[in-house]
This record gives sequence, structure tokens and C-alpha cells, in this order.
Amino acid sequence: MVTGDTFGIGDLARRTGVPVRTIRFYCDEGLLEPVRSVGGHRRFDAAAVDRLNLVRRLRGLGLGLRSIDDVLTGRRSLVDAVAAERAALDRELATQAWRRSALRAVEEAPAADRAARLELLSAVQDGFSVHDALVRLWRPMITGPIPPDAVGMFLDISAPRPPELPTPAQVVAYAELTMLAADRALATQLRASTLVDHDRIADLGTLHAAVAAACELAFPQVAAGARPQPGPALDRFVAAHASARGARDTPEFRRALNQRTAADRHPRLRRYWHLAGEITGEPAPVGVAHTWLLDALARTAS
Repeated sequence: MVTGDTFGIGDLARRTGVPVRTIRFYCDEGLLEPVRSVGGHRRFDAAAVDRLNLVRRLRGLGLGLRSIDDVLTGRRSLVDAVAAERAALDRELATQAWRRSALRAVEEAPAADRAARLELLSAVQDGFSVHDALVRLWRPMITGPIPPDAVGMFLDISAPRPPELPTPAQVVAYAELTMLAADRALATQLRASTLVDHDRIADLGTLHAAVAAACELAFPQVAAGARPQPGPALDRFVAAHASARGARDTPEFRRALNQRTAADRHPRLRRYWHLAGEITGEPAPVGVAHTWLLDALARTAS
């Protein structure tokens, strides 16, 4: 019953459809701030109706009490709070999708391979938790003066993110990719890569972009399964490295470049790029095209 400008908890419950017990809980949690009557009873003003209705609606969307309190106090906007909840849900759904595909991958494995697959997948709880390991593996390649957009593009290619709805095969490929990233021998191979030779390359960002363009030119041949061979794509690839070092494309330069890129043709890296392609589903992943160009260079520079 309304008394003056305030009313009791029962009337607030009737106006909002929220049970009295729940209202008491919200008061105890600090989401509602009633005043006390002379007799010590909770009293609410008209603003409490709107406030409680907002709490009820946000709870209906699944927001936690802390997020709701942030909205009520102005520490976070409604849009930001909802976006954060959606992002958390997206991650939870992706994690569940990963688990489901991992279970299927073990279930579908041949009996002779099941134990090894179980061991592999049990070491990778979900793709999100291990993506950072892939990024750390490739960090030495991008520590020079490279534009942020070029860094982002390079990491997207070299450290692919886990698919949101992975197939069992993609889960297995990502787990194996993670195991490769943890292999110190592979990290050693990458440190020997030509792209880590920053002191001799004035514009590393331009080199990355030019090499990517050469890989794109080679995509049709790589996708068609053609053997590595000389041609416009290889010429552009060599020209990119020559320009980065202030040199000319000569037979001597090609032989030297072939020697410097030996580490990039290591079997571990070949396997890495093959797995990356399985994850992204690309017919000619950039890493595979890059290796194809290196093989073409080796055939012509020997």
C-alpha cells in the first residue's frame, strides 16, 4: 500500500512481477536501495520500479549481478555490458564446439591410432587457450619496423585462429600445429629465417607485402598441384628480396638467397604450413605457396 511518495515491498512486487523474496535478494546485493520506515520496513520510491524492471530484463538476458551493477552505477553502458556478455557466450559456444569435435575425433579414429589421438587432443583443451603459443612462435619475424596492419595480416596467416565450428579433422590439425609450435627445434629454424635478418632490411613491411604478392601470383599453380618451377611468381619473389637488400636479381644473388632460405624449407615448417591449410580450408595457403617458391628457387639456383 502506497504511503506518501513511497510504497512497500509487496506493492513493488505487484508493479513489477518480481517476487518479494527476489526483491529482498536484490536489496541485499545493493542493486536496489530502499529507505527504511520508522518501523524498519523497506520503502521504495517510483524510480525503484524502473530500476527493478531494468534488473529483471538484464537478468532475463543472462547478465550477472556484477555486470548489472556496472550498468546501474554507470560504470559501463548498457550496450557495452550486453556486448561483453555476447562475447563471453560466443567463446563458451566455441569451446563447446571444440570439445564436441575433439570427442568425435577420438571416437572416429582407427583403433590403432586412438590412444595417440587421445594423448594429442587431451593436451589442447580448446583452441583459444593455445592460439597465443602460435603467436609467440612467429613474434621474432615481426619485431622490426612493420606497419600494424601488416603485422596483423602476417599473424593471421602464420598463426591461424581456431575455427568457430571446427570439424574433427580441424581439431586434430590444430592440436598438432600447437605441438609443433611448442617444439624448440622449430623455433630455432624460424630464428634462422631470412625475415629475421632485420639489420640488413630497411623496410621489413614492404618485404612482407612484396613476398605476399609473389605468393598470390603463384596461387593458381600451387592449387593445381603444379611442380615448383621458374616463372613470373618466382621472379617477383626474388625481386622482393633483392630490393629489400638494395641488390639486383642475378644468378649469384639467387644462389645466396637459396642458401639463406634453407631453414624455411625444413620438413617441420612444411608440415606446419600443411596443417595451417587444413585449418583454414584454403586450396593454396600462403605458407604452402611460399614454400613452393622456395622450392622453385632451389631448382634454379643450384
